[in-house]
Amino acid sequence: MKKYKEVVQFIRTLYSKQEGTIPLHVPVFIGNEKKYLEECIDSTYVSSIGRFVEDFEVEMTKYTGARRAVACINGTSALHIALKLVGVEAGHEVITQPLTFVSTANAIIYCGAQPIFLDVDIDTMGLSPEKLAHWLKNNVILKKAETASPSPLTPHPSSLIPHPSSPGLQPYNKATGKRISACLPMHTYGHPCRIDKIVEICNEYNIPTVEDAAESLGSFYKSQHTGTFGRIGVLSFNGNKILTTGGGGMMLFQDEDLAGKARHLSTQAKIAHPWEISHNETGYNYRMPNINAALGLAQFEQLAKFLSSKRVLAQKYSLFFENSDIKFLKEPPYSVANYWLNCILFNNRKERDDFLKYTNECGVVTRPAWKLMNDLPMFNHCCTDDLKNSRSFSERLVNLPSSFNHL
Repeated sequence: MKKYKEVVQFIRTLYSKQEGTIPLHVPVFIGNEKKYLEECIDSTYVSSIGRFVEDFEVEMTKYTGARRAVACINGTSALHIALKLVGVEAGHEVITQPLTFVSTANAIIYCGAQPIFLDVDIDTMGLSPEKLAHWLKNNVILKKAETASPSPLTPHPSSLIPHPSSPGLQPYNKATGKRISACLPMHTYGHPCRIDKIVEICNEYNIPTVEDAAESLGSFYKSQHTGTFGRIGVLSFNGNKILTTGGGGMMLFQDEDLAGKARHLSTQAKIAHPWEISHNETGYNYRMPNINAALGLAQFEQLAKFLSSKRVLAQKYSLFFENSDIKFLKEPPYSVANYWLNCILFNNRKERDDFLKYTNECGVVTRPAWKLMNDLPMFNHCCTDDLKNSRSFSERLVNLPSSFNHL
């Protein structure tokens, strides 16, 4: 346990001002949070109408490079709406990765669809383009859609490019006969996956891509912000994220018409009118309240400071583990990661479990990776490939304390 003791001592030096237990990741409020919340309360617009919601969306579009943004009550609701917008329906299947938080898979279930779990890359922890291409080649047939309902999508240059040899055909799983209507890769712990290649492969099969960028605000792949490569990208502002609104999420769009549809669905599909209250389809009460957006806007003003602190922290962890048999996970090639949660890898599960037990007993909060989605009882019947890399991460990865620090 000597080396584990040294890790604990090092982490305590990083957070020397923290008394007692050192948490994994906590929000910090060092800007205009109280000021904006008071302004919001004084205005009486604390629900889904108010200037902070729209201001927050505008600032996010400027920062990420998205054309439009639609704020929701949380990232899971944003994923749900996004999947519905790209055409996911009951009886369909959606390709995703097993190494993710459960909301990724739950959003698929909310649509009445089923996940297909494919393996991740060893250097990104995100969906592997090679595994995706191999699985599609061997398990998918392109044919005319069996449902008469039209897709809500309109093709445009950046996504949903028809298969060059089979325009208008849709992908079906040979084994189940079900239509595959979306791909949902995730930027794991803020490390960008090889999203450009994933989108390219999916476009060949007429599969729209929705990016789960919940953990990757401030992360860039090939100088482009995560969440802006696919048809729709989704951010999260939960209390443990790099920027928080308490609870909140956001959809990012390049297609303004699709963004308008998202906003309509997230506000109970209410038809605008001076006094009449009417709705033209089944909608959802998913719009972010103004009071949450007020908090988010103040947090956004500190984002550069948060990111800078996290990068310095990651560099310190990297140097500490440089000559250790414990591996620190650095940002993937061509990427700038936000280092939301710093990750280390052990040689085997026993070493990982020993470390988790020791650190938590010492008052330093560490956590393992999520259980793989296909190991959970509600998803253990779902289709997978070999999941070799995903299994390795699930058994060996640990998250270290990663809160903002005045380093």
